[in-house]
Amino acid sequence: MPLQVRADLHTHSIYSDGSGDPKDIIMMALNRNIRLLSITDHNTFKGSLKALEILNNGDKSLSNDLIFIIGNEVRTIDGDVLVLCREYPGTDDIPRSIPELIDWTIANNCIAVPAHPFDIFRRGIGNKVRLYKWQAIEVFNAGALPIFNWKAAGLVRKLGIPGIANSDAHVPDLVGVAYTLFEVEDLTVESAFKALINGRVRPVARYPGLELLIKRFSWSITRRISSFVT
Repeated sequence: MPLQVRADLHTHSIYSDGSGDPKDIIMMALNRNIRLLSITDHNTFKGSLKALEILNNGDKSLSNDLIFIIGNEVRTIDGDVLVLCREYPGTDDIPRSIPELIDWTIANNCIAVPAHPFDIFRRGIGNKVRLYKWQAIEVFNAGALPIFNWKAAGLVRKLGIPGIANSDAHVPDLVGVAYTLFEVEDLTVESAFKALINGRVRPVARYPGLELLIKRFSWSITRRISSFVT
């Protein structure tokens, strides 16, 4: 009998511009009833690899309760694209042109998902999203303005492909604020990929409340000041 699980496939850790350790993200995901998770640090799989190490070498109840997908948010020449993989492809050296990136994902048993594609403030790929064949698109991002999310949702309806919702959490408290319901056969990575590719997903669009918005804004300011100082 199919299982319905919550997924958040766009989060960030200390391995790029997030404030939390991968373990913090895992624990918050479980607290929010997220059972399918990816850490998608910018241009690196390091956050995901650390999460896998924690899940494989730590408390086994964590790995039993969570499907973890290796991820990376690649900053292409044209904007940000999530790369979600069934297994670690062995390198962070990923092409930065979209056509080459799509070919790379196919060769490495991964999929490419445009992140916040119409968000003009955070490097969405914009109308170039229409030029390529995608297996899914991020249609709701908890950090994007409604107009950008509405435009992405309208596009997937027109194209007839799956859309997913994610938190894009840069602080652990935001993990799972927005999520996607996946209908999976079992709690395995392969089952999650099958559900996504076959459209057995439903985005749940939710924005963070005021307290969480303040935490996100505070971290953004702290990170920018730290970057400026260093």
